[in-house]
Amino acid sequence: MIDHGHIDGTGRPVTLRAVDADNWRAVADSAPRDDQRDWVPALAARYLVLSSREDDWNSLAVVAGDEVAGHVMWARDEDGAYWIGGMLIDAAHQGAGIGRAAVRTLATWLSAREDCTAVRLSYAPENEAAAHLYTALGFRPTGADEDGEVVAELTVAEP
Repeated sequence: MIDHGHIDGTGRPVTLRAVDADNWRAVADSAPRDDQRDWVPALAARYLVLSSREDDWNSLAVVAGDEVAGHVMWARDEDGAYWIGGMLIDAAHQGAGIGRAAVRTLATWLSAREDCTAVRLSYAPENEAAAHLYTALGFRPTGADEDGEVVAELTVAEP
């Protein structure tokens, strides 16, 4: 379990946990709001398949209190940067700050890794909510493009 003390708007702790036999169905069934489907798949199951079929991505369950609220994944790039991807908060759990707490938790955990040079993510330029969230969390656009998406980076402080 990854826990850095971040909470949602209702005071529940937001943690990241391995996807396992007890929670995989709830993670897989996580679905965004209809208006978000331009940016994420209809179900988080797609991300689970991606991380199980490719060696790069590692899936995690986003848990608020004791309830699965969504999915997020991470990967390490050849240049030492870690990537956050595949974040999907179930529509029923949105609006409580769970996504914000999940990104903060994962970014804190990744940036503390000894070999981490930066934490990156990408988002569609039209996704104003994502741009606002990631900018508020300290991610800055790099000017790079990843499959038509804006690449943003959180610089990791030297030890």
